[in-house]
Amino acid sequence: MRDRDLVVGLDAGGTRTRAVLASAVDGRVLGQGVAGPGNALTVPVPLLTDHLAEAVARAVPEADRARVVAVAGGFAGAAETSSDEPGRLNALAALTAALRRLGIAADSVGVSSDIEAAFASAPGAPVDGLALVAGTGVVAMRIRDRRCAVTVGGDGWLLGDDGGGFWIGRSAVRAALRMADGRGGPTTLADAVGRALGVPIGALPYAEERPYGGPVSLGGLGSEGGLGGVGGRDAVGSPSGAGGPNGVGSRDGVESPRSGGGGPNPAVGPVSADASASASVSASVSASVSASGASGPARERLPAEPEWSPDRRAAYRMHLLPAVMAEPPIHLARLAPLVAEAARHEDAVARAILAEAADHLLEPVRALAPRQGERIVATGGLLGPEGPLTALLSERLKAFGLTLDWVADGCRGAVALARLGHGGPPPTSRTT
Repeated sequence: MRDRDLVVGLDAGGTRTRAVLASAVDGRVLGQGVAGPGNALTVPVPLLTDHLAEAVARAVPEADRARVVAVAGGFAGAAETSSDEPGRLNALAALTAALRRLGIAADSVGVSSDIEAAFASAPGAPVDGLALVAGTGVVAMRIRDRRCAVTVGGDGWLLGDDGGGFWIGRSAVRAALRMADGRGGPTTLADAVGRALGVPIGALPYAEERPYGGPVSLGGLGSEGGLGGVGGRDAVGSPSGAGGPNGVGSRDGVESPRSGGGGPNPAVGPVSADASASASVSASVSASVSASGASGPARERLPAEPEWSPDRRAAYRMHLLPAVMAEPPIHLARLAPLVAEAARHEDAVARAILAEAADHLLEPVRALAPRQGERIVATGGLLGPEGPLTALLSERLKAFGLTLDWVADGCRGAVALARLGHGGPPPTSRTT
């Protein structure tokens, strides 16, 4: 290996593709580029080729392209379960074509799933261990020799993904409806959900004023700042194309989930991390809940139970139900930050939702029969440094002798895999 040799790592997810140029010797980052979606199953190969070429071209100056000796990409929708796996074949075909277009004749070109790349992003580029994705959806994997050996969960919002962002958002709406018809107790989620979905002020339980503070921003939860992205197979569980910014705002400055792009959203499908999309979700969620999750002290007391007349309750349900039904179900994930915010203010219903979500996240980990002290690498906004479930799940994992090692995306891992593919030494520390 020569000192001037370069490698490229790619993290190709449902909302964006990120390329990183690095030194083949020490993994030092030298350039970066971003382009459009890179899901290997939902983005047509010609368009995927264009996005890959654009990202790599931005990361690698033309004068340096002859020095690239290895390229590795982690793709949403791709896996190496078999030699003819469709997503892997699409990814390899598109990546090969993109490199040829740019005049990059790398000795080694490798394709893996985005979750495998995210796992390799942990310090030291681990070989074996567990990976847990908790974004809009939920999936856990056992990794052996840097490849997925066993998968648990990832069944999509209709059949699984319990404890993920969709599940939390749906639980918020259910709690609001139960309060409105008398089946459930009082919760500020009824007000927050109603405002987010455009229910008229006069029908809200706290019509005169907000229960606490100002509005909670939902912006970005369907795009690159999302809980794994609403579009693409990115911790969502369905190969939709529904990602995009929440461009339409509703009253009180709370952006409505009834916005953003989107086509049909099939109910089921494999889940993958798309950690590139979820890297910044903790910035959205942590504005609502501290690093201590739902267990920290409240800074404001909740208001007394509102005087919510039967007519206003009926009007609330009359407006809320059509608003929910008008959009793809997966868009409910955009309401997850409202639960985090309510829990921070000691809303008992919201705190119970997050506690149950953490219990659900533990289930796929337990199904993988973890060994004491085994490595578990987590990705997705719900388990970020200040994610709403980080503290709750960490406490539950103590019984198994496990601790979470969170990574933002798969770029670092893709660089590590590219270096290893070229015969470089195993990384010993973070490269970005």
